[in-house]
Amino acid sequence: MIFSKTLLRRRSVLPGFDLSLGLTLFYLCLIVLIPLSAAFLRTMDLTWPQFVEAVASPRVVASYKLTFGSSLLAAIVNGVFGLLVAWVLVRYDFAGRRIVDALVDLPFALPTAVAGITLTGLYAANGWIGQYLEPLGVKVAFTPVGVFVAMTFIGLPFVVRTVQPILEDLASELEEAAATLGASRWQTFAQVIFPTLMPALLTGFALAFARALGEYGSIIFIAGNMPMVSEITPLLIITKLEQYDYAGATAIAVVMLVMSFLMLLAINGLQAWARARQGK
Repeated sequence: MIFSKTLLRRRSVLPGFDLSLGLTLFYLCLIVLIPLSAAFLRTMDLTWPQFVEAVASPRVVASYKLTFGSSLLAAIVNGVFGLLVAWVLVRYDFAGRRIVDALVDLPFALPTAVAGITLTGLYAANGWIGQYLEPLGVKVAFTPVGVFVAMTFIGLPFVVRTVQPILEDLASELEEAAATLGASRWQTFAQVIFPTLMPALLTGFALAFARALGEYGSIIFIAGNMPMVSEITPLLIITKLEQYDYAGATAIAVVMLVMSFLMLLAINGLQAWARARQGK
């Protein structure tokens, strides 16, 4: 009853705040907190020197750089082009619009292994696209570039589907008022539309980044999986599990978890700043 009296001052559609809060916390602990805590507890089997050796070896550090760097770059690219795709789908009516709208969700529907095999077939040296890039000296498949391509492919729908509803609900009167006051098209976009879209765009960026960071199936086929070159961290974790090095695998997973949480926390801070600025 304490939560009901202090946190819920008005009537709610929920049958009971205390019961609902309890079930929510129980479900959250069961699905998220307990598995994550198990990873931390399993890592405690290692001494500090063993932990440092497991998470800071040259091979592991190289996988960190590739995984986080490619995920960040892919999320940035998806943020730019995801906004462009959402803008075209919402603001323009053209032949085949419904087909393009459905194709955006294709990375959601495809099994990750199928996506990886398809991308490899397209960008290999004898693939439909790779055969034209290879003479130019551009190698995609079995290189870090292939990792970036796969991460970009699976992350685009998150940005589009996050920004698209905000664009659809954006009142056209705001743009008309800006035009009436003499604002150019670029000024209207930069000072009226973009600040409204910024929180949703940051959310889509965070989702695309998180998905790319943990992606496995669509990357291992196109990456080549060469240590120190194109080996991602999730593959390294799987490799250690296959070698029955459970403590080493969980140690790397804990580092990934902490770094991911810090980056998502920073993104949430940017979202709060964008919303506060939007409310001014």
